[in-house]
Amino acid sequence: MSITIDKPELLAPAGNFEKLQAALIYGADAVYFGGKNFSLRAFGDNFTREEIIQAVKFTHERGKKIYAAVNVFAHNADFETLADYLHFLDGAGVDAVLVSDLGVLSLVKETGLKIHISTQANVTNWRAAKVFHDMGASRIVLARELTCAEVETIKRNCAAELEIFIHGAMCISYSGRCWLSKYLTGRDANQGACTHSCRWKYNLVEETRAGEYFPVGEDERGSYVMNSKDLCLLPCLDKIIASGVASLKIEGRMKSVNYVAGVVKVYRAAMDSYFDGDFKVRGEWLAELDKVAHRPYTTGFFLSDDKPTEIHATSKPSRASDFLGIVRAFDAATMTATIEQRGKFSVGERVEFLQPKGKTFAQTITSMQDEDGLEILSAPHAQQLVRVPVVEPVEIWSLMRS
Repeated sequence: MSITIDKPELLAPAGNFEKLQAALIYGADAVYFGGKNFSLRAFGDNFTREEIIQAVKFTHERGKKIYAAVNVFAHNADFETLADYLHFLDGAGVDAVLVSDLGVLSLVKETGLKIHISTQANVTNWRAAKVFHDMGASRIVLARELTCAEVETIKRNCAAELEIFIHGAMCISYSGRCWLSKYLTGRDANQGACTHSCRWKYNLVEETRAGEYFPVGEDERGSYVMNSKDLCLLPCLDKIIASGVASLKIEGRMKSVNYVAGVVKVYRAAMDSYFDGDFKVRGEWLAELDKVAHRPYTTGFFLSDDKPTEIHATSKPSRASDFLGIVRAFDAATMTATIEQRGKFSVGERVEFLQPKGKTFAQTITSMQDEDGLEILSAPHAQQLVRVPVVEPVEIWSLMRS
């Protein structure tokens, strides 16, 4: 089977409706979300049924696609309500559901919904991919532990669409199937309740020396031997597209609007540049990826599975910018932007505007007015609307950051 290179889909996380809006406005072709049950992000905002209907409408009005994560490892009790939820998703117009459990897959087939096999299913070879395709799956989300050569082999031997993760947090366990959280806290990662125990600090204790803690390495605070770096396959984007995968997926349903917008914009520009024939990793792309919360970046297993650099990150993610607000309106006559506040900012502060399509620009806030037109010195209240003079025209949905 020969590999044909079509422009792949850029797939972004939607932790709530606002993040879904940001993902699509900043250039994603599709989004994935979880409902209040049955997805692997139990502590996220997630979507009510009413919000799902709203999200599908917003997505389809823009000619884009929306997928529902139903990728828990289901127990018997889950099936008491799962069928009703799947029929609801079908009626709402969701384009596909992500599943990892064979029992859930069999139930989804009864609804007629398109099936995408989640990375939680650990598909690492073409025979497994082909089996899922023969069972009715139209797309396989491959495990993160594959090299480029392995992805290409699967593509040659399986007619299903392939999807791979290109950016975001990774688990130290095989594609996230982990019992550590359950063992230590009683919260089951495979049911969506992971406490991220792999991110904790650990030290070594010798059996006969109770109370003496020996660092395993890393730094003076402890070791993070199970803590993974974050995936960033931007430097490999040309190889990824050439492999023939259908969808490039960004991790991050628990991440911020700032993260979603910034990361999506970078990969949108990079993918477009590839098909324009002038792809090269640009400094401004790397700079933008450094402005969102992240651990040190790695290409993981994609280039080689010999000595992947996926572990030993520091526990806390770094963040080079603070999200301050969203531009809700722009008045060209007065050159003022109306900002919906998300973080405290003040007159005299240096800020920058990340725009959905235009270039990022920086300026100093010279003055501010509240909704009543009164001059103010700072905006301390959550979601307060503030008018700020801007030095350049600014697009609606631009993010203001420090």
